[in-house]
Amino acid sequence: MALTGRTALLAALGTLPVGILAPSWAGILAVNAPLSLAILCDYALAAPVRSLQFTRSGDTSVRLGESAEVQLTVTNRSTRRLRAHLRDAWPPSSWPTGAEQAASRHELTVPAGERRRLTTFLRPTRRGDRHAERVTVRSVGPMGLAARQSNHEVPWALRVLPPFTSRKHLPSRLARLRELDGRTSVLIRGQGTEFDSLRDYVPGDDTRSIDWRATARQSAVAVRTWRPERDRHILIVLDTGRTSAGRVGDVPRLDAAMDATLLLGALAARAGDRVDLLAYDRRVRAQVQGRAAGDLLPSLVNALAPLEPELVETDARGLGSAILKSAPRRSLIVLLTSLDAAPIEEGLLPVLPQLTQRHTVLVASVSDPYIEKMSAGRGTVDAVYEAAAGAQSQAQRRRTAEQLQRHGVTVVDATPDKLAPALADAYLALKAAGRL
Repeated sequence: MALTGRTALLAALGTLPVGILAPSWAGILAVNAPLSLAILCDYALAAPVRSLQFTRSGDTSVRLGESAEVQLTVTNRSTRRLRAHLRDAWPPSSWPTGAEQAASRHELTVPAGERRRLTTFLRPTRRGDRHAERVTVRSVGPMGLAARQSNHEVPWALRVLPPFTSRKHLPSRLARLRELDGRTSVLIRGQGTEFDSLRDYVPGDDTRSIDWRATARQSAVAVRTWRPERDRHILIVLDTGRTSAGRVGDVPRLDAAMDATLLLGALAARAGDRVDLLAYDRRVRAQVQGRAAGDLLPSLVNALAPLEPELVETDARGLGSAILKSAPRRSLIVLLTSLDAAPIEEGLLPVLPQLTQRHTVLVASVSDPYIEKMSAGRGTVDAVYEAAAGAQSQAQRRRTAEQLQRHGVTVVDATPDKLAPALADAYLALKAAGRL
């Protein structure tokens, strides 16, 4: 039997002996039989909690930073009226700090044989799957002197998806894509592009685009127009090793890489290219292959949602083998990893030649804006030392990037808020140059 706050108050005032708090029923009845009888009657009249029936419904997924609703239906199958306090327990990261108690606790009254629906509002603070833990019900008697309590397992899972904050950059990149694709007056030529049509020559056109045979058949000079090739294969590779666990500001490097992945995937799918995903450290953590353009973004979001960094050193040789297996023909390999000198020099560089020999490789990395702030510091001895450290770190990243570029790799190094649009711009530049 659980004692309510009212019972504890009576004990404190001396009306109820302290012995009520112990399981000695004989002592209770001997000291204060009327009050003890009232407590026992109140306990007996409280609706049973073990026979309650629970069902769930509601949201099964939500973007990080948004709210979700999960309904809990409580059915009182007993012949007594249920007056209860209910706690719908979820992991702490299901709400912002301090909001858990107000959101998870409910007051409930259910007449005999009826049901009531409660709504728990969740606002998760982390990606991944959140599972309902248990439902705790305390059924209080009519006088509020005693209560029955039990726990119930009522499973439900809520998947917290990446927020895709870089979606705002998609319209401007799609406009540039339409220019490259020949849907506007801007037409380009590059290696590996496809012939589109003929038109009259205008001053400023590249003379290499003149079609002399067509010109000979008509009175005006004709030039060929071109459009970028479609149906190129793009493999986005996420390094989920220990370097991806580092935080840049409030954002883990892996989360910034995910945001860039979603923008690039959405853009490339609109361009008619085929996009696959591979997440790897010492084994494959997530993979998306062969999705149609309409299914690509939901597939990417669901694959990335539960992904977490692994505190292990990435196996570069295994990563190279996984890339070659996932991209059997010429592709654009977009590797989102760290530009730290040791992992690049000891891990990536030895396997890079076999990748660049068959594929176009682009390496993207998250830089720390605090390093730039450190480099600009002056005025005190500490600030000068920080500036020297920041400048050394920046110089090391530049040297690492230059090493990669000497192997024919395109390098994108940007802060978390700029990485996604910078990667999209690099993709468009490669497409414009006909390097896909």
